[in-house]
Amino acid sequence: MESYDETTYGDAIAHIYDDWYESYDPAAIETLAELARGGPALELGIGTGRIALPLQDRGVMVHGIEASEKMVAKLQAKPGGYRIPVTIGNFADVPVQGEYPLIFVVFNTLFALLTQEEQVQCFRNVAEHLAPDGVFVTETFMPDMTRFQRGQNISLVAMDDGYLRIDVTRHDPVLQHIYSQHVAWTESGARFYPVRLRYIWPSELDLMAQLAGLKLVARWGDWSKSPFTKDSGKLISVFGRA
Repeated sequence: MESYDETTYGDAIAHIYDDWYESYDPAAIETLAELARGGPALELGIGTGRIALPLQDRGVMVHGIEASEKMVAKLQAKPGGYRIPVTIGNFADVPVQGEYPLIFVVFNTLFALLTQEEQVQCFRNVAEHLAPDGVFVTETFMPDMTRFQRGQNISLVAMDDGYLRIDVTRHDPVLQHIYSQHVAWTESGARFYPVRLRYIWPSELDLMAQLAGLKLVARWGDWSKSPFTKDSGKLISVFGRA
């Protein structure tokens, strides 16, 4: 898909995103609220507000950056969504003013930046907007190469009478790219939702922080702050100024 850019995924999936991904870990809200220390907080790739709205309900003033105007329209149509200022743009650029005690990017959204250069640029720009004692929090999956056979994977996500949803994925280990199509079949036909990611290994993530003048101050295997181990499927990383 040659025309794929930072708006493609959000624009394609906005109308069903909340149906597919409505749930969240309540511990994420508690941990982010704690780290915000009253806020304000800035979410990169805010989407439809799945995390930002409950965080706002916890008393944290949240600002957002989002490339997809269709995702933002979904956010603003929800109760309280109109109170969250959102800047339209590529979150790698962090095109906002001011400093924040908390900047965060969750649900693997950091991987939506498709080059190492752009990911490093994101870290550097985040560092420029952190308050002196602020933190940058990332939620990412731990890359699992065992998922792929001959660089491919097909997985069943959901199935019911008259409905089938699968994920079809191709893996490029050189570029660290994952090319996927979420495919949803109903009796009226199939819909395709493309997504591209560039995953980051934990050591590479820490080096990106170092290049931006940041350092790792905490890493957990979940939002309840369980230790990160070799068996963890995700990593919550907290970076502060070096």
